[in-house]
Amino acid sequence: MERRYALPQDFRDVLHCLKMRSKYAVLLVFVVGLVIIEKENNFISRVSDKLKQSPQALAEANGTDASLAPAENGSLESLRELDAAFSRLRTRLRNVTLELSGGQEPVGTPSPGPRRHVLLMATTRTGSSFVGEFFNQQGNIFYLFEPLWHIERTVTFEPGGANAVGSALVYRDVLKQLFLCDLYILENFISPVPEGHLTPFMFRRGSSRSLCEEPVCTPYVKKVFEKYHCKNRRCGPLNVTLAAEACRRKEHMALKTVRIRQLEFLQPLVEDPRLDMRIIQLVRDPRAVLASRMVAFSGKYETWKKWASEGAAPLNEDEVQRLRGNCESIRLSAELGLRRPAWLRGRYMLVRYEDIARSPLQKAKEMYRFAGIRLTPQVEEWIGKNTQAPQDSSGIYSTQKNSSEQFEKWRFSIPFKLAQVVQNVCAPAMRLFGYKLAGSPEALTNRSLSLLEETRASWVT
Repeated sequence: MERRYALPQDFRDVLHCLKMRSKYAVLLVFVVGLVIIEKENNFISRVSDKLKQSPQALAEANGTDASLAPAENGSLESLRELDAAFSRLRTRLRNVTLELSGGQEPVGTPSPGPRRHVLLMATTRTGSSFVGEFFNQQGNIFYLFEPLWHIERTVTFEPGGANAVGSALVYRDVLKQLFLCDLYILENFISPVPEGHLTPFMFRRGSSRSLCEEPVCTPYVKKVFEKYHCKNRRCGPLNVTLAAEACRRKEHMALKTVRIRQLEFLQPLVEDPRLDMRIIQLVRDPRAVLASRMVAFSGKYETWKKWASEGAAPLNEDEVQRLRGNCESIRLSAELGLRRPAWLRGRYMLVRYEDIARSPLQKAKEMYRFAGIRLTPQVEEWIGKNTQAPQDSSGIYSTQKNSSEQFEKWRFSIPFKLAQVVQNVCAPAMRLFGYKLAGSPEALTNRSLSLLEETRASWVT
């Protein structure tokens, strides 16, 4: 349903009086524009108010006709329609401001200012926790580690079809609010529900320095158990209000997530006039990802292990299709970014974990330069200390690595027949990202044979 916004009569009277003072009229038009944008944003934000609604209810919450919801096996048509509606609203707003300002671009047209918002977009076991520390260690950046975990745990969506659209809408809405330092949005998804904006259940709080430093770190409460407590100091339960205030005080913000699947649904965030957003998509050789997941999530990969060692029964087709789907979603997002659509130009960077592991400081500088943020000595010092760790000191979730030596360890832990399965289903993605296929067990384990092509300069768009 098309939403119409009428300018208040007081605004129209003032604009009429200021026709001869164009510079003031233009400024006022910009203020009016912000009011209209805020109304629309409040309207879209209501999608997250109902925590356990069906995709149909989500469509209704966004003011869309339920008949527009895609079929169970549909694609992202409803999501595209919502994005298109957002774009149409923005176009109408621009036309109104141009008309009122005599055809001139308003001097106050949204200027994002110096604050940058960085999204590190990855999948599990791609080294995203390690790379996220590049931003977590910088004092003027407010960093959040996997805040969307709470949404995934609270709102259950099956993969594919309408449910994929529903989850994308919720993730996007929450992500936008977090970038605006509205951390209260998470209270809708944290279980048990925070009382008085206090919670000891913030996922991986200890992985965010900003949530463990003054003044967010309140006095320790001895009788309150906090599973994901701060690592280097004792703090009381997280005060969401203090965290939100700390977020607003920081110069920039960065957020790491493995729960964003489609790059295209981020377009409204990239185009939001309040954000100056940069997206870094992190990828890794899918053979290495599988090898790492088989260690980190051992119970979920028992069938893969049995098939590799015994070969008595074929792999479960659902497992193979899940692997194919993961590779395809990563590839499609990367292809969109590399096509350089106008809305994403200058705001997307593709980076391989292997290149970061080989040259961590160089890649950190490239990512900071891309984000438009000055890299500080404290980050350089952290990288120096945490990329030369002894090989036997790193647990499966550790961010301490002897990165130049460990990034190829997977070649000696994954059976060749499993590597072949990955190569068969993920070949398009591997070709795009420059991962060479291994033709034999000997080629897989021969360190003198590189399985990496050189990176492409065009990966920074």
